[in-house]
Amino acid sequence: MMNRQYDAIIIGSGQAGVPLAKKLANAGKKVAIIEKRWVGGTCINDGCTPTKAWIASAKAAYETQKNADLGIFVKDYKIDMSFIKKRKDELVENARKGSQKALEETKNLDLILGEATFTDVKTVLVTTNTGTEQTLKADLFFLNTGTTTRIPEIEGLDTIDFLTSTSILELEAVPEHLLIIGGNYIGLEFGQMFRRFGSKVTILEKSARILAGEDEDVSDEMHKILQQEAIEVLANVTAKSFEKVGKEQVIATVDVAGKKRDIRCSHVLIAAGRVPQTPRLQLANTGVKVDDKGYIKVNGKLETNVKGIYALGDVKGGPAFTHISYNDYTIVYRNLLENKQYTTRARPVPYCMFTDPQLGRIGLSEMEAKKQGLNIKVAKLPMTSVARGVETGNTRGFMKAVVDSKTKRVLGATILAAEGGEIMSVLQMAMEGKITYDRIRYCVFAHPLYTESLNNLFMTLDD
Repeated sequence: MMNRQYDAIIIGSGQAGVPLAKKLANAGKKVAIIEKRWVGGTCINDGCTPTKAWIASAKAAYETQKNADLGIFVKDYKIDMSFIKKRKDELVENARKGSQKALEETKNLDLILGEATFTDVKTVLVTTNTGTEQTLKADLFFLNTGTTTRIPEIEGLDTIDFLTSTSILELEAVPEHLLIIGGNYIGLEFGQMFRRFGSKVTILEKSARILAGEDEDVSDEMHKILQQEAIEVLANVTAKSFEKVGKEQVIATVDVAGKKRDIRCSHVLIAAGRVPQTPRLQLANTGVKVDDKGYIKVNGKLETNVKGIYALGDVKGGPAFTHISYNDYTIVYRNLLENKQYTTRARPVPYCMFTDPQLGRIGLSEMEAKKQGLNIKVAKLPMTSVARGVETGNTRGFMKAVVDSKTKRVLGATILAAEGGEIMSVLQMAMEGKITYDRIRYCVFAHPLYTESLNNLFMTLDD
């Protein structure tokens, strides 16, 4: 067994781990980064890169059908799922190889492929993917192990070949009928995607509505958009049991608002949340505290309760987005290497759900602002009133902003629209620069852009 001493050890090569490893090594520290699966974490391998590649293919299929509205008639087209998967695999492999090569070519940095388990406060036992064992020690540890799909306890679920957001990416044929457990971001993206590929899709949500964390009008509008694409969305649903019938069919027994219903489908996707990958770390051997769900507790500087051990990315709980993980890295390295005092407190948390239209969000929602008792105004503009939307034939959704009645500053925005994430980012910059809504209302934007309609959005407000 090998024993090695490092200045810093990073466990997990996600969007915080990889750049942090390189930054510390380039600063002259002896660094090891341990990865049990593939370099790049969820974003490159199971999340952003592959799903957005598939969403692009699904959108092309949808627009082929819709082009008749613009006078373009396509008689025949086909979905080649094996081609779509091959393209996705190539994109993922290129991104993964690029990240791994960058690590391997960095001086003072060792990439170790294997699984790490703490045996003491600053000591890990690594079982490599080749079967050897190494004991590694360091003064600094950075945990970037992320999350994995939460598998609910439902009768019969273990008897069917259910899919997760990872395994569904290996499909080479379009499911006949895809049943999705979970009506939030992952479930909705996959649901719309596979409907456009040709699957019949049913989405089950246990809450009273999909996107329960968003404003009710956002949830209602997204529900309507999905229904327009013949996606069945059922709320107030509890999955009771699954039964495999023959080789290719599953019967799901569900409770819909107190009434029993059997749904026959060909595939089941579990998209009912995520759980942290902390159990295998054996954190009890370090004294690092976790919450009741297993997420690692950290302060604003991403420090755990044990000096010298940090947690970054999804494993610490909170917003589970790639850009948040990357921002965690920038906070940690600037504090450690540049003697700064940055924290996660009050940082903006923008995000985008890549349905079509996109849902871009920043700051407070109307629901959150009202819960806080703030004196607000709400501006709202349907996309039917947006010139760019009318011209392109895409008028689904709306723009919405929450502003402070007294200061006129933008407190938050929800953009459910084509390029919703890009429009949201403009308002995020306004929030960062403390630009008031009355200035945006008369700002000169290029015509005809989606962003130009921020003029009209804020013209809905009285001063």
